[in-house]
Amino acid sequence: MSTFPPPDFGLQLSPRVHVCDGGRTLMGGGRVVRLSAPAARLVRHLPAPVGDDPAAARLARLLLGRGLADPWWPEPARADEAVDDVTVVVPTHDRAEVVARLLASLPSSVPVIVVDDGSRDPAALERVCGEHDALLLRHEQNQGPAAARNTGLRAVRTTYVAFCDSDVVPQPGWLATLRRHLDDPAVTLVGPRVLGRAATPGDAWLERYEQARSSLDLGDRPALVALHGAVSYLPSAALVARVDALEDGFDEAMRCGEDVDLVWRLLADGWSVRYEPAAVVRHDHRTTLRAWLGRKAFYGTSAAPLSARHPGAVAPMVVSPWTAAVTLALLVQRRWSVPLLGGAVSLATASAARRLGASDRPVRAAAVIVLEGSVAAAWQTASALTRHYWPLVAVASVGSRRARRAALVAGVVEGVLDWRRTRPELDLPRYVIAHRLDDLAYGAGLWLGALRTGSLRALAPRLVGWRSSS
Repeated sequence: MSTFPPPDFGLQLSPRVHVCDGGRTLMGGGRVVRLSAPAARLVRHLPAPVGDDPAAARLARLLLGRGLADPWWPEPARADEAVDDVTVVVPTHDRAEVVARLLASLPSSVPVIVVDDGSRDPAALERVCGEHDALLLRHEQNQGPAAARNTGLRAVRTTYVAFCDSDVVPQPGWLATLRRHLDDPAVTLVGPRVLGRAATPGDAWLERYEQARSSLDLGDRPALVALHGAVSYLPSAALVARVDALEDGFDEAMRCGEDVDLVWRLLADGWSVRYEPAAVVRHDHRTTLRAWLGRKAFYGTSAAPLSARHPGAVAPMVVSPWTAAVTLALLVQRRWSVPLLGGAVSLATASAARRLGASDRPVRAAAVIVLEGSVAAAWQTASALTRHYWPLVAVASVGSRRARRAALVAGVVEGVLDWRRTRPELDLPRYVIAHRLDDLAYGAGLWLGALRTGSLRALAPRLVGWRSSS
């Protein structure tokens, strides 16, 4: 089978990409690609179908594989009812009412397998599945969502499988939109945007925060999923995949993070995984304070087992020598912080400019890269202080005015900027409070998971660009 996208598969530049030198240099996500003159001409005509041109197919594979371009189609996706090679697998534990709601939202032409993972009231699920002509499989004892999905996966007889948690409601067009990504032979898994339920005037402040800042919502831009990329994982609330690429499926030893583990194993095997926000499912987020905090902490506990399976993948910070200098300058708050920051940025720009010597404006291109990297370094520093390392920051703040100031500035400034970025239907003070509670709960779960496993590996930064001392 060809590894190139089919001729009717289209291509568009990612909105995260900077185009320089008349299209001959593309920069985005820390990557720089220098194109030939013919390739640059092809880029100038994007978005466009790949067609039968081998050069266009090679360019498409290069740009898609490096996250510099996204798939594009000149026509909208077909109707979900026309999809005839996907089976939907629904894991559940009781919750017959929400299963009925989900099954009612699925096309009647699509086969569905519901896996009852040890429900206390199996008869209710039997009635629901009978009403919707869904195949029901049962675990006598609860084994967890990973095992339930795997049981359903083993019963699938179509080429593709869609996993849907019982508490989601897919929106029209979601299945066909995701399915056509798999026409690219390099792609094995694709996920939609996961939103909360639609806003209503009577929503409480926590509901409004989740509508804007859910952990499951990965944003409104399509992306290639990559470790430490703009999108680094996909939640299992809804996924569509190739059956033959999943092999043993989800890791049944994991009660949380099994979806992230599956994505990262597929990436390690050389597959491409994509995020497609044009496809949408609605999810029942937890919106009572206790349940919400508990869910955030539960997510945090997955970091330690994920770190054991994928060293460096969950690192709170990715640190190069010059971003380390930027981070240090921000944290120490000394008179020499500004010169250190200026020197680090200057040296990084000069180094990048040397690598971009073939560019028409290497210094300008290097400055763009370094500026983006500096902003990212500042952002990840603030996030690490308020989310991953907050117990250490709290201890340091007891005896250090600088630590207290750093924590206050990071907590307020990052919260305000995040509020401006997400533009929620929620006032600034309550948004910042919710955001900080979100981080505190996740960080508490992260530390709890680290203590349970006896390893702090999930809290270690990932070092890149440092020369080995050996």
